[in-house]
Amino acid sequence: MRRLLSLFSFVALLSACSPSHLVLNRMADELAAQGQAQEDDLMLAREASAFYLKLSESILRQTPDHAALGEAVAGGFTQYAFAFVAFEAERLEAQDAKAAQRLRERARRLYFRAHQHAMATLERRNPGFAKKLASGALLSLDGDQVGLAYWAAASWGAFISLSKDQPDVVADLPLAVRLARLAWEREPGHGQGALATLMGTFEASRPGGNRREAERFFDQAEAFGAGRHAGVYVARAEALAEGDRTAFEGLLHQALKASAAHPDLGNQVMRERAQWLLDTADDRF
Repeated sequence: MRRLLSLFSFVALLSACSPSHLVLNRMADELAAQGQAQEDDLMLAREASAFYLKLSESILRQTPDHAALGEAVAGGFTQYAFAFVAFEAERLEAQDAKAAQRLRERARRLYFRAHQHAMATLERRNPGFAKKLASGALLSLDGDQVGLAYWAAASWGAFISLSKDQPDVVADLPLAVRLARLAWEREPGHGQGALATLMGTFEASRPGGNRREAERFFDQAEAFGAGRHAGVYVARAEALAEGDRTAFEGLLHQALKASAAHPDLGNQVMRERAQWLLDTADDRF
């Protein structure tokens, strides 16, 4: 509550006068910190997210060099799209295909928005970054750019997954994979296994991907997170257990166990997905 009140105080200040660069940066610092804070109430997080994202995006436009806020905004839009829009589309598909398609299109736009924010911030930190990435030129990331690269790659991959009818978008998958690998080369344990999970998912889904390499990424993700994060088990089930119901359900039960032992917000999201996947397993096997 104290954090929320401090945010409203900043809003009041910004609306009362012409804000200085110092005030904007203080606001950006606060919003970036809020983006990294742990909220354990999933419904409260959903209800607060729209306000937080719009406010953060507005401040980012005025402080585009604030890398931490750029990362928080990109991550916020990606997580919102995944947890509250794309997942709802999947659950609705069997009952209302048109509504599900509208939600998928909205998720697609949100993923692209997240990607644009992350790439714009990377570009400001490293001029010519996008052209170098596309051309295959030598690139490296500073430590404070790893999170930006992670969210840029994750949102890009999600955007591509919802654009399978657009070959020009799908053709960018190797660039998303390269971006994730740049982050991996700089900090493989980023996000306590989140980056390794993304690498495993990319490896399993890209044309010519190596299953054993994907398995190694997922093994490393589990080790980096010390088995605390349900997401690695859900991602592994969806990426590698196709056609093997025993393995699929076993991984999802591991996700439920991890989320029960460590009920943070991310695990709550993954618990809901794991349970839904178990409940609808008959439709997959």
